[in-house]
Amino acid sequence: MAMGGKADLGLVGLGVMGRSLAANLADHGYRVAGLDLDPGRRAAFAADAASAVPCAGPAELVAALAGPRAVLLMVPAGAPVDAVIADLAPHLAPGDLLVDGGNSHFADTGRRAAAAADRGLLYVGLGVSGGEEGARRGPSLMAGGTEAAVARVAPMLSAIAARAEGEPCFARVGPGGAGHFVKTIHNGIEYADMQLIAEAYFVLRHLGGFSHARLAETFALWNQGELGSYLLEITADILRKTDPETGAPMLDVILDAAGQKGTGHWAATTALELGMPAPTIAEAVHARCLSALKAERVRASRGLAAARPPVPPPAETPDQLAKAVHDALLCGRIATYAQGFAVMRAAAEAFGWDMDLAAVARVWRAGCIIRAKLIDRILDALRGDPTLPNLMLDPGIGLLVARAEPGWRRALVLAAEAGLPVPCTASALSYWDGYRSEKLWANVIQAQRDYFGAHGYRRLDRPDAVVHTDWTRP
Repeated sequence: MAMGGKADLGLVGLGVMGRSLAANLADHGYRVAGLDLDPGRRAAFAADAASAVPCAGPAELVAALAGPRAVLLMVPAGAPVDAVIADLAPHLAPGDLLVDGGNSHFADTGRRAAAAADRGLLYVGLGVSGGEEGARRGPSLMAGGTEAAVARVAPMLSAIAARAEGEPCFARVGPGGAGHFVKTIHNGIEYADMQLIAEAYFVLRHLGGFSHARLAETFALWNQGELGSYLLEITADILRKTDPETGAPMLDVILDAAGQKGTGHWAATTALELGMPAPTIAEAVHARCLSALKAERVRASRGLAAARPPVPPPAETPDQLAKAVHDALLCGRIATYAQGFAVMRAAAEAFGWDMDLAAVARVWRAGCIIRAKLIDRILDALRGDPTLPNLMLDPGIGLLVARAEPGWRRALVLAAEAGLPVPCTASALSYWDGYRSEKLWANVIQAQRDYFGAHGYRRLDRPDAVVHTDWTRP
């Protein structure tokens, strides 16, 4: 704690997340000096805690801090982060620390950390998950930076983090941009899990004829078992909500066009750049893009849908359908987490990061948006075998999928026969089938590439040599 009336931490950006974190810090005895260009936000910040120190400019903020100083940035990713750093830098001294708590791209964080080091400053890229409530009551915190830099703020971050079995959901996950990379993958998993839950709702609602009340009851029941998660819990709450204006279920008055801020896109494109398959995460991004084409979909529904033959109702009872959809959601979630952790392992190898994937799983147990019962199984798997290349290779997780696989397949067949799009459910199953297939279709692709581009291929009997065939000769 700071002495002599000085603040322990400077905070730039007093929006919802910034003020929530400041209040959390105040609850744990830390004094925060806050800066925002909006005087209304500064006034609201000052009213939140008697210890708050509102500041009107960078010089005033830095002067209010005990040395060596630490400043947390909670501003939008991109150019605003660089602008704030440029404003603060002339007032900082070697040994001072900057912490970027926004959703910055990990490559930008690596660049900024290197530039800060050239000035003698420490830098931490901090992934923060949990939304407004998490920031206020206990978020999941993923820190990237040198051990010395993270250690400087570790007591403070450990104090405000969520708790799981008494442990703070805070960890250093690697150097440089590793913290923001882990947060990016977290958000990619979040995209896919949200889409999978939405697809489960879609099938039960439109194929099974489930009412919103029955869906809420079903999801709440699932939430007590293997599918237990924050996202499923809030979806059950959403299903219970009615529109105060019309009395209709809230979901019936919400436009079916999803928004996004880019982190899911980053997760998918980075996986592609690393050559690591993450098809369900990518499909979740594509699904949001497809949903945004509302006007085109309306036009297509009035034309292309006219040729669709009527589909008879499924032979399954509603309870049997619900069981199949439950199993599809469970397996889809497992495949999604497997993809996300595989991408993180590939990034650690590609970028030379000392990333502890078990620590990542540990901090995702509480506070974050993707917290789920499944993470306990993932943590056990990674503690048992830290070198595990894919979570689906863990015997316990693999057995869980094997048991639920028949229902997964049946749910997908029923959706396809009824013309109901379930892109993430289908993508996850193809990933599972492809990953466990000793032989795939790539021999045809290699032959095609060699035919039109002379790219060469490897033979089964000579795998160390690249050969070429003149495909046009007899």
